[in-house]
Amino acid sequence: MVTKPAAGPRPAGGIGQSVRDSLVVAKRNLIRMSRIPEMVIFGLIQPIMFVVLFSYVFGGSMKIGASTDPAVYRNFLMAGIFAQTVTFATAGAGAGIADDMHKGLIDRFRSLPMARGAVLTGRTIADLVQTALTLVVLAIVALLVGWRVHEGIGKALAAFGLLLLLGYAFTWIGALIGLSVRTPEAATSGGLIWLFPVTFISNAFVDSSQMTPWLRHVADWNPFSATVQACRELFGNPGVSDSSAWPMQHPVWASVIYSVLIVLLFRTLAVRKYRSATA
Repeated sequence: MVTKPAAGPRPAGGIGQSVRDSLVVAKRNLIRMSRIPEMVIFGLIQPIMFVVLFSYVFGGSMKIGASTDPAVYRNFLMAGIFAQTVTFATAGAGAGIADDMHKGLIDRFRSLPMARGAVLTGRTIADLVQTALTLVVLAIVALLVGWRVHEGIGKALAAFGLLLLLGYAFTWIGALIGLSVRTPEAATSGGLIWLFPVTFISNAFVDSSQMTPWLRHVADWNPFSATVQACRELFGNPGVSDSSAWPMQHPVWASVIYSVLIVLLFRTLAVRKYRSATA
């Protein structure tokens, strides 16, 4: 009697299986984060420092419209700080995936009968949950320094939804970076170096109308600026740009479109890189 060799684990298929696998990986990452609370604490300290420093150090010298009132600038500033916070989560996503790659954990996942994209999707979902918790704390700090919402709770929640969508989109960029470098340290550096021009050449911290014409054009078409503009409109905060650029005239739609395109593009590239990097 001939004995057939034992078959290895077969990759699972189907959207339902992929969703279940992604949630399992997300749960694993959330449990890991809860066991390393300093990761969450340090992630909260930086945006809180930005709020306090920009509000009280630069608040009296910034001109928003015709006003130099620090209270006006604080309300102008918060949409930019919220957006910067969700995008800076990119570095953590990249470093986490690079660390898993470095330790060989990704190769162990590949030996299991699970959807190939679930490892990356689970990681980005876990990062999204952490980002949401950070936004809650940051919003409380913003209220303490004088920030207010003037368009109702419904529009405010829509604004936070756009912020989380932008943050989720950018974590896929971080995932691709994490798969493309050799060490977590390189992933952290690579995840931050390009974020500084993206966040500062925008309408987040200064009124883009005060920029030189060519720089304002870049800022107005920046995906980051679209989300900031949308949030200011939905929050009812001052400093909404009167630019003729389409993303500034239709910021909510522009924010959604930009974020969805980033997810589609970089998720495809990241999953492809994941398969080749661990083959």
